[in-house]
Amino acid sequence: AASEGSLKGILGYTDEDVVSNDLVGDARSSIFDAKAGIALSSTFVKLVSWYDNEWGY
Repeated sequence: AASEGSLKGILGYTDEDVVSNDLVGDARSSIFDAKAGIALSSTFVKLVSWYDNEWGY
């Protein structure tokens, strides 16, 4: 996965239940939330990715 390869430290992945406060101070630019995504149809998927707007960019 990208979060463990060349983008380690930049992209992240979580399959835990998280809220925005759990990621305060996280230096990664984006943390993909596997539990928050939802398939809206067979051709459209909503993905959720977190970031700390005062830290990672």
